[in-house]
This record gives sequence, structure tokens and C-alpha cells, in this order.
Amino acid sequence: MKTSAAPHNLLFQQLADILPQDAILTAKEDLHPYECDGLTAYRHLPLAVVLPTTTEQVQLIVKTCSRLKIPVVARGAGTGLSGGALPHEGGIVLSLARFKQIMEIDTVNLHARVQPGVRNLAISQAVDHLGLFYAPDPSSQIACSIGGNVAENSGGVHCLKYGLTVHNILEIKVVTIDGELLIIGNDRLDTPGYDLLALMTGSEGMLGIVVEVLVKLTVKPETVQVLMADFSEVADAGDAVAAIISKGIIPAGLEMMDNPALRAAEDFIHAGYPIDANAILLCELDGTEDEVSEQVARVSAILKEHHAGTIHIAKTAAERARLWAGRKAAFPAVGRISPDYYCMDGTIPRKHLAHVLQKINDFSQTYALGVANVFHAGDGNLHPLILYDANRPGELEKAERFGADILALCVKVGGSITGEHGVGHEKLDSMCVQFGEAELEVFHAVKRAFDPDELLNPGKAVPTLHRCAELGAMHVHHGQLSHPELPRF
Repeated sequence: MKTSAAPHNLLFQQLADILPQDAILTAKEDLHPYECDGLTAYRHLPLAVVLPTTTEQVQLIVKTCSRLKIPVVARGAGTGLSGGALPHEGGIVLSLARFKQIMEIDTVNLHARVQPGVRNLAISQAVDHLGLFYAPDPSSQIACSIGGNVAENSGGVHCLKYGLTVHNILEIKVVTIDGELLIIGNDRLDTPGYDLLALMTGSEGMLGIVVEVLVKLTVKPETVQVLMADFSEVADAGDAVAAIISKGIIPAGLEMMDNPALRAAEDFIHAGYPIDANAILLCELDGTEDEVSEQVARVSAILKEHHAGTIHIAKTAAERARLWAGRKAAFPAVGRISPDYYCMDGTIPRKHLAHVLQKINDFSQTYALGVANVFHAGDGNLHPLILYDANRPGELEKAERFGADILALCVKVGGSITGEHGVGHEKLDSMCVQFGEAELEVFHAVKRAFDPDELLNPGKAVPTLHRCAELGAMHVHHGQLSHPELPRF
């Protein structure tokens, strides 16, 4: 009887012809560091982990896996929070960690060419002396890689004004499942044909493997000012956010933290947060000195109208950095007050902020699980951190149901199940709430066009129609989905 071991043995033999011995990991103790990403509740060991250093090696690896029908999961720094880099037990993990060169910095055209393993923050550090920076700044920017940012279309605290990853890249080089190298986008204002750059950005490694990125660089503003306002009512803080944006003011960043989150952050970072407040807003304004002065006055007036207590304006660059450090350290800070937490990621229209926050509090009471809210309030991107203890039987599953209810609420009020973390493994069921059969069929058709055998990051991001039917999120007629003659994936 023929076993599945043969293609695996052949795989290892052919990988050894492509890579040096130290770039192929197969021992269990070497595979365990790659068994999950930032969503640690789910873990699988792959057959092997490969660590190429050249695009040609990536092409040969993918060609080999395609020929042998071996799944490939591309991995950056492993900081993702949706299980997007969760290994396939019958496949390999292709790590891009050794692609870490900044290849070119062009100060005339304001762009930089980088490899996918370059850390997000390293780009800004490399151009800081030139008065430039790379705008998208996820909280994990000290560790997350630009290739992973492209895969998930990451944002950050400054995405309100400066945009997500898709708004800050110009061109990518991608290896397809057939091993072909595609150049998508360019450094000009427009490109004829379909906008494949937007399609690839946020595709979670399911359509191709990014091996090079041309990123935009942004000139540092002349003046930057940060305001911190505290509120006794969370709803007032939410309403203040909507009011600021409705007046045509677009802050560089507009972040909100509720009491559990700000207390944890203050205890960890000592940022100077008022721990008795039920919520705080951090608002960063930048531009020319005159523009910023005018906006500080307008924003301060709006905050007072919405019952802000103290409005504090940072006096120095060091104080500004400290206020932001507390916000960016909120996730690890919350980890100090709970054995485990489940980080959600949904987006809603700003006008529903106060309502959704109240409903999240109601869910917290229903499930008897605490929650700390930290989020990009300006663009309605919520990050509720559901507190639980995995050592207590059933608590993880209860936290997941709590999270699913939050995402369903986001959809109900006109929002989305993700803002920047991606769908990955985590939100497959919630995709059935967000989309109907017609939309999912289109997603599957796009996947098949790029990857007909579903070898690139299989089982992620887009659920099967039958999965949605089994969840009761899609109607089944007489035991069958509509159009049963159509192929399902």
C-alpha cells in the first residue's frame, strides 16, 4: 500500500538541493517556535521550516511544493493575531525572516525598496536623519515585518490620516505558486489594467509570496502636538471622536482606552494616564505651526462640549512619546493583569461607537469575562481584549463566543469583522456572517485563478460555502446549496 511518506521524503531530498542544511528545519524542537503566530490558542507543527535568502530559492521551493502538491505557508515575524501563519500539518512553513535588507532609499522620489523581512520600525529608523518616516505603525512595529504588513494590510495609530499599508506601498514583487516572479504596481501615478496591488495587499499569503516591496516615505511634519483628554463616561469619549471627525478635522492619530486598559498601561509604562478616568482619548495633530495651533483650539473646544474632564497638552517630544508608549504597550500591559486574553479586531462606523461599547460591556456581563478596550477610535477600528484563563475548562471557547458576538455586532451596525489583523484561521466563521454566497463564490474564484490546487496558506481567510451552511449562516435548499452543479472549494 502506497503511503504519503514518499512525497514527503522526495520533498526533503529536493529541498536539500536548493538550500544549505542549516536552512531546512525538520527536528521537532526546531519546528516548535513556528507552530503558531500571535494567536497562540491554535498550534500545528509543519513538516519542515525553510529559511531561504534569495528570490531564486523561493521560486525553486515553491515550484517543488507545487509539483509535489505540498502546502506552503509563508511567514514573516509571526506577530499576526488571527492565525494567518498557522502551519499546515502536511505542509512547510516558508520563513522570510532572512530577507531583511533595505535595498534602496530614494529621497527624490520619496520611496524605499525593502525586502519583506525588514521590520516596520526599521524603515523609519533608517530615514529618520533625512526627515522622513514610513507612516503605517502597528503596535507591534518594533517586531513585525513589512511582508507581513502587506499580507494583512496593517494599519496603526497613524492610519487615520496617513492610511493603511495599501495606501503606502507602490510596487511589490510576488512569487506565484508556479514559481513565477510577478512585478505588481510601479512608482508612477497610475497603472493600466486591474489594480492587482490592492488585491494582493491583505490577501494573507493566499495568492502569492511577497519577496520585495517599494514603500512610500513621508516627510515629517513641521509641528506635532498631542492632547490627552479624560472622561467619566465612555459614551462621551465615543461621541467626542465622532464630533471631531464630523468637523472636518483629521488628526494624525485618535486613540481611545477604557479604564481597565489605561490602568494596565499606566502600571506598566507610567505614561502619566489618569487612572480614575473611565476613558481617555489621545489625539495627535500635525502640520504647520499655524495649522496645529488652530486645530488644538478647535479640538479642545469639542472635547469640552462632550464633557471631557482635564485636557492635557504634551509639552515636550519626550512627553508625547511617553503618552504614545502607553497606548502602544497596552496589549502586553493587559497581559500582566490576566492569565490570557483574546484580542479582537472589528471596525464600525464612528457614529455607533458609544452604542457598540455599551453592548460589549453587556456581553462582558453575560459571559462573565472581563474586557479591556483599546482601539483606533478615529477610524472605528476596535480592539477589545477579552480576559480569560485557559486553565479553566471551557473559558477559551466562551471567550471565542464572546468575540464572535462582537464581530456579529460590528456587521449589524454596518461595519466589518476586521480592520487590520486579517481573517486568517480565527475569523473564518465570522466571514459567513459578513458575506453571502455570491461574494464567497467570487473570493474562491479569485483564489483558484492564482492557486488552483489551494497550496498557498490553505484553509485560511475564505470559508467554504458548506462551512457557512453548517453554521446556519447560509440557506440550504433541500439539503443542497443553491447551484449544486458549481464546483466547491
